[in-house]
Amino acid sequence: MNAPNEPIAPILLRDDAGGVATLTLNRPAQFNAISGAMLAALQDALDAIAADRDVRVVLIAGAGRAFCPGHDLKEMLANRNEPFLSDLFRRCCDVMLALQRIPQPVIAKVHGIATAAGCQLVAACDLAVAATDARFATSGINYGLFCATPGVAVSRNISRKRAFEMLLTGDFIDAGTALEWGLVNRVVPADELDAAAGALAQSIIDKPAAVVALGKRFFYRQLEERIEDAYRIATATITANMLDADAREGVSAFVEKRAPRWERG
Repeated sequence: MNAPNEPIAPILLRDDAGGVATLTLNRPAQFNAISGAMLAALQDALDAIAADRDVRVVLIAGAGRAFCPGHDLKEMLANRNEPFLSDLFRRCCDVMLALQRIPQPVIAKVHGIATAAGCQLVAACDLAVAATDARFATSGINYGLFCATPGVAVSRNISRKRAFEMLLTGDFIDAGTALEWGLVNRVVPADELDAAAGALAQSIIDKPAAVVALGKRFFYRQLEERIEDAYRIATATITANMLDADAREGVSAFVEKRAPRWERG
């Protein structure tokens, strides 16, 4: 509890350094449960980042002992009516879509538990690095609530049968299983989590920003298309890419056996 006149800590922290914007869910006493206020803060932050040319990569982290246990169930019980719940889940979906739609790649940095909408948040990020202590579950089924919205993101990361097993059983999977199944990219000891996430971010920052943004946009667009349409979109994308300045510089550097000099910004 805050003492009188003591400022209340922001529900979401943002720290920018070296082209990386780190957004930290900051409700450690609640294990960073996602409230309506948290969704509003995330949406505002992602909207601002999308237009910020200085930000090349986004990291999503959790304060305290966990990444995120999902929605704030106490808030949901206190507002158990259709208008509130429908708006809450719609705004949650909007945040998950914003993670995909902003031009910068988004990396989840996961420790502790990531359950229900917290697992959805990991799956909605473009990439994920997990500590060995991380555990994942779509656990709503254990409380009479099928994790429908988490199922959208999770089923687009791992195979259908594995996703449906998670959704039907609510069982936890450990970090190693999450890596094997494709929910995360890397698993490292907890004391190496910051360094591993930072190294992955830096490897992206070293690439031309415009091409990274183009690639992210193309990647998600083609995934939902028929294969013929995906190849049509790919042809148009790579043709335009090959004609732009970054490709000219990159190909010229390869031919001339030198390091490319990318335009920044």
